[in-house]
Amino acid sequence: MKYDVIIIGSGPGGYVAAIRAAQLGLKTAVVEREHLGGVCLNWGCIPTKALLRSAEVFSLLRHAEDYGLAADNVRFDAGSVVQRSRDVAARLSRGVEGLLKKNRVEVIWGEARLSAPGRVTVSDLARRPNRPISGKPDGVLGPGDYFADHVVIATGARPRRLPGLEPDSDHVWTYIEAMTPKRIPDSVLVVGASAIGVEFASFYGDLGSKVVVVEMLTQILPAEDDEIAKFARAQFERQGIAIRTGARVVNAKPASDGRLVATIEASGASEDVAVDAIIVAAGVQGNVEDLGLTDLGVAMERGCIAVDGGGRTNVQGVYAIGDVAGPPMLAHKAEHEAVICAEAIGGLQSHPLDRLRIPSCTYSRPQIASVGLTEAKARTAGYNVRVGRFPYAGNGKAIALGEDRGLVKTIFDAGDGKLLGAHMVGAEVTELIQGFVIAMNLETTEDELMHAVFPHPTLSETMHESVMDAYGRAIHK
Repeated sequence: MKYDVIIIGSGPGGYVAAIRAAQLGLKTAVVEREHLGGVCLNWGCIPTKALLRSAEVFSLLRHAEDYGLAADNVRFDAGSVVQRSRDVAARLSRGVEGLLKKNRVEVIWGEARLSAPGRVTVSDLARRPNRPISGKPDGVLGPGDYFADHVVIATGARPRRLPGLEPDSDHVWTYIEAMTPKRIPDSVLVVGASAIGVEFASFYGDLGSKVVVVEMLTQILPAEDDEIAKFARAQFERQGIAIRTGARVVNAKPASDGRLVATIEASGASEDVAVDAIIVAAGVQGNVEDLGLTDLGVAMERGCIAVDGGGRTNVQGVYAIGDVAGPPMLAHKAEHEAVICAEAIGGLQSHPLDRLRIPSCTYSRPQIASVGLTEAKARTAGYNVRVGRFPYAGNGKAIALGEDRGLVKTIFDAGDGKLLGAHMVGAEVTELIQGFVIAMNLETTEDELMHAVFPHPTLSETMHESVMDAYGRAIHK
């Protein structure tokens, strides 16, 4: 069982690397232990978006009268909402299976370990707590020793656990339980206000839960531009979501009524909050254990595998991509790294990944999206900046949609007009951000953006106006 490439893990990084390697004529196999498509497709990016869509539609129906419509006795069925998300994930997992077959990538089912240079030992699965394993696809290979000149580690990441808030599948949830609730709890405490935490807060809030969000840092969405984060926070609080920043949950104890009482500390003061469920969304950590990396001498960096711009580790023939290779831990970053790595293995000239041009998206209501430097980071880096802002309230399409609460912010180098960063909050910004991503990749200047013709009426006009505002030329502000 000799291959050119073996990839451990079939998430967005793993299956994309496998397909690209196969396209280059390399004999390729992928090892998977749980579900084709990885966490993102089965328990992350995709099913959460299905849940959020259901919550968004429910919220729209509840406000039907704002659109001149009537929708009486609007309600939801939690089981049906969850089942729809599982059906979406299952459909895409089957799609990955079909793509691998189409490209003649062999699938090996089991737990993988690098037992020697170029040798991958696959053992029987050991079912792990709180991690459902999907059915094994037909026609896959099983346990044994497999050999390859190149081994790519794409094992992804898992939720970070917090002392005193260990998941119990009952009241303290990871994203697994949060995505498959038997009922929608009356009250929810979300620990962590990065993208995952904010999305769950938005989902449960839209379905009627009383939501409290606790974040240790001084702002929610700490990776985002502070102005955008403040705008988003105001919208969440307007929807009834309570937010505590600069705070932490020190313990959670059972209450007499069957709920949990969480103690929140902030600035030396404490607050007790009784809730039905706690969702721990305090980040993720790479799956680097039990892979044989230490025995092979693979270098680590901050809990992740250290790699160069082509996914190469310090050990000949061993590569790493995606979450296990370090932040940002995003599916689209993993996919891009996968192509770069596969092409490097195939002997093609590939370019290193520019992490400043990786967009970030949060699919809450409102949505948040960004690329490049924040205003604060641009100033810290020594740039003399020009900053443009344009509110959704000045955009005809946003007003017609009933989505007039949003903001687009652009940051330029005042010297040469280089686009340094773009930051957005509002309806459909996760679909709009790609325009700024392409502009940055093409090294577009402010002059070219201002002379581009944007269609009317569209939300994208806010992008145009923000650029023009940076140079004192906004029309509708």
